[in-house]
Amino acid sequence: MIEIKSLFPTPLVIVDLSEVAPALPDLRARILERESTFKGVQRSNDGGWQSPGDFPYWGGSGATAVLEAARQIADKMTALTPEPIGWKVHAWANVSRTGDANARHVHGGAIWSGIFYVDDGGIAGTSALGGGLELWDPRGGLPLMYAPHVTILTPGSVNAGLAELHYPKAGQLLMFPSWLPHSVEPYRGDAVRISVAFNFSL
Repeated sequence: MIEIKSLFPTPLVIVDLSEVAPALPDLRARILERESTFKGVQRSNDGGWQSPGDFPYWGGSGATAVLEAARQIADKMTALTPEPIGWKVHAWANVSRTGDANARHVHGGAIWSGIFYVDDGGIAGTSALGGGLELWDPRGGLPLMYAPHVTILTPGSVNAGLAELHYPKAGQLLMFPSWLPHSVEPYRGDAVRISVAFNFSL
């Protein structure tokens, strides 16, 4: 008998926030208005606009709903007592247009990071327009160094040493450990791609 354990798994939490759907037009308008009146900051973004980490203060009721949903998920996914956990939330908005991307990075000083997609720019969960979220194997390139044509025949090992791609949909919330390297492919669509990113720290 062969017993297989998946050691050191890395969670990617995916939630469709249907309850926030009515707030998407207002969130979109608020973020685009902010982009038009405030200079953005340069972090991992290669092109595009990124707000400072003050999104909770101007995002309105939609921001409150998204971040509260994320907080509840973080509480459920975190082993810490006593509860409730006193999370510190840092959140910012992102606007991407044709050719914009994000370089590979991690979010130091936090436990959970996440992204909420206000407008997917027409991606709709498919790869046709690029703009996929790349989640990089935290083991780095080590599995590729010896024999890159050989992979381990267990779930999640096909891309060992590389990245898994997730193509977003509007209204979708993703959460992952803040130490997980991630990036965003160049967006090839002609629309506007809008998201909110956040960190939960203690």
